[in-house]
Amino acid sequence: MGGNHHQNDTKGTKLVVSILLNVIITASQVIGGVISGSLALLSDALHNFSDVLSLLISYVAERLSKRSASTSKTFGYKRAEIIAAFINSSTLLIVAVILIIESIERFISPQEIESNLVIWLSAIAIVANGLSVLLLRKEAESNMNMRSAYLHLLTDMSASVAVLIGGLLMKYYQLWWVDSLLTLAIALYLIYMGYDLFKQSLKVLMLFTPEGIHIDNIIETINQYPNVKAMHHVHVWQANEHETHLEAHLDLQDDIKISEFDALLLQIEAYLHKEFGINHVNIQPEFNKNDAKDVIVQD
Repeated sequence: MGGNHHQNDTKGTKLVVSILLNVIITASQVIGGVISGSLALLSDALHNFSDVLSLLISYVAERLSKRSASTSKTFGYKRAEIIAAFINSSTLLIVAVILIIESIERFISPQEIESNLVIWLSAIAIVANGLSVLLLRKEAESNMNMRSAYLHLLTDMSASVAVLIGGLLMKYYQLWWVDSLLTLAIALYLIYMGYDLFKQSLKVLMLFTPEGIHIDNIIETINQYPNVKAMHHVHVWQANEHETHLEAHLDLQDDIKISEFDALLLQIEAYLHKEFGINHVNIQPEFNKNDAKDVIVQD
């Protein structure tokens, strides 16, 4: 328990450090972008600002997720980090659309840019974002919220590398259109990185059946258990990344004792956990009950 508390504190500290680094980067890039006239630098600043927001959201969600459940919040704040992942991935996609529009307008009317400022500020952003990426890398492997923050930082570091290359091309070859091209490339990369996380978090929020869980297979197996007539009225969903729930009605062939049903339930729980990682099972036993026997019932 103490180790888990320490891990959560470490996550929070790493997020705070990353927030401070990105506030500094954003402010310097906005000023630099205005002075130099670089849209790519301003787009990188806009993305960095979205990083600051995403990191703040991730930090708040990470704090909330540790709060205990209560009678008014029986699930606690388990979904806080999923909501954070959804908001963060959504902002990635919105920022991408804005950048695409801006890059097309600038491509039509290219402008001369102060490339030295672009080069230095993008180099600073690479270092700062690189440090943030290293800080969050481990946590991103097992947590959707931290992964959303990590993706923001990783895409921004990649964008800063592109801006640096663009600055060098503009400095030595006066290729001003590269600024617009890089902005477009950054935007497309944001869409590529953000869409999958957006889809995953949306599925959890919409209570969709998790990937890899086939309800038909579950029913076919459980219907073969002794005394089971038919499993029906099935719901499977995720509360968060680590908690998968199944609830269902179980029509029984005989009017068995509660102790006999408990023994059957233990078998079902063991099977569901081993095969599908379902760790919360709620099954309602029935005998000759007159209700809908469809597998999926719209409540």
